[in-house]
Amino acid sequence: MTRIGVLTGGGDCPGLNAAIRAITVRANELGMEVYGIQRGWAGLLEADARPLGLDDVAEIHKEGGTMLYSSRTNPYKTEEGPAQAMEGFKKLGLDALIPIGGEDTLGVANKLTDIGLPCVAVPKTIDNDLSATDVTIGFNTAVTVATDSLDRVYTTMRSHQRVGVVEIMGRHAGWMAYIAGMAAGAQVVLVPEKPFDIEQVCKVFTDRKSRGKPYGLVACAEGAMIKGGNEALQTAERDDFGHVMLGGIGKTLAKEIEARTGIESRHTVLGHIQRGGTPTAFDRVLGTRLGYKAVELVNSKDYGKMVSLDGDEIVGKPLSEGVGTLKTVPDDRVQMIESFFGL
Repeated sequence: MTRIGVLTGGGDCPGLNAAIRAITVRANELGMEVYGIQRGWAGLLEADARPLGLDDVAEIHKEGGTMLYSSRTNPYKTEEGPAQAMEGFKKLGLDALIPIGGEDTLGVANKLTDIGLPCVAVPKTIDNDLSATDVTIGFNTAVTVATDSLDRVYTTMRSHQRVGVVEIMGRHAGWMAYIAGMAAGAQVVLVPEKPFDIEQVCKVFTDRKSRGKPYGLVACAEGAMIKGGNEALQTAERDDFGHVMLGGIGKTLAKEIEARTGIESRHTVLGHIQRGGTPTAFDRVLGTRLGYKAVELVNSKDYGKMVSLDGDEIVGKPLSEGVGTLKTVPDDRVQMIESFFGL
C-alpha cells in the first residue's frame, strides 16, 4: 500500500487544513495511507509523524492554521540536513511526500527532489509570490482581512483628520498591499517593487489638506523601500533561510508624514492578523482542489511537480518553475495604482 507523507512548512495561513483534508480523502479513495508529519521539515528530520484517517480531517477545512503545526526549519542549513531528511523519509516508510508551503518550503522540496525524493508540492503563501500558479492558498483570505482592516482604519482617520499608515505583509512582492490598497481606495499604495520618494508621498497629503481633506490612508508593504534604502529598519537577525527580519517602515513613514505635512499621523502593523482566522470560501475550495490533484499525481508517480491553479484548471507543473523566480507585481500594475494616488 502506498504511504504518503504530508507536511506544512513556513508561515501558516488559512486553507492549509482544507488541503490536508483533501489529500487524506482522495488517498483513502485510492487505497493509500496518509501520515501527517509534524512541524514541517523539522518533523521529517526527526521522523515525527502520525497516521491520518477520515475522522481526523472530517471538518478541519473550515479552520485556519494547520493541524500539523509548522516551523521554518531548513534542512539545508546544516551539511547533514539533506541526508537526515532522506533518512527520516525512509524511517517513516513513505513512498511519496506532499509538502505544502511557500518559496522556502518548496525550495527545499525542489532540492530534495533533485537527490531522489519522490515529491508533489502544494503552493501556499499569503504573499502570492510563487511562480507557475495564478493564486496560492491563503492569499484570498489574507487580502480580504487586509482590505477590511484598511477600511476600518480609514473611517477612524477621517473622523480624527489624521493620516493612517497600515503596514501589510510582503517582503519582496507587494501583491497584498497592491490588491488590498486598491480595493480599499488608499490614497497611497507602496510596494517593494518600486522604491518611493517620501516627498511625493507627503505631497499627496498636503494637496488633500489644501482641498479640505486633511486625512487619508497609506497601504504600505513591509518590504517597501524609501529611495536611498531602508537599512536602518533592518536588524542583524535572520531566519533559517537567511531572510533579514523586517519591520518599522510604517512607523517611520507615519512620523515623516506628520513632520512634513503637519497632519497628525498614526501607524498600524497588521502582522499575524493577516495569517489567522477562518479561510474564505475561495481558499477552502482552492486548498481542496490542490490537495486532491496532488494525490492523483502521486498515484500516477508524476513526481517533481507542483499542483497549480492555471485559469480555472488545476494542473501539474514542474516544481522548479514554481520556485525558480519570485512572482512580483508587474510595472504596469504599479503604474496603475499610482493613477489613483490622492483621491
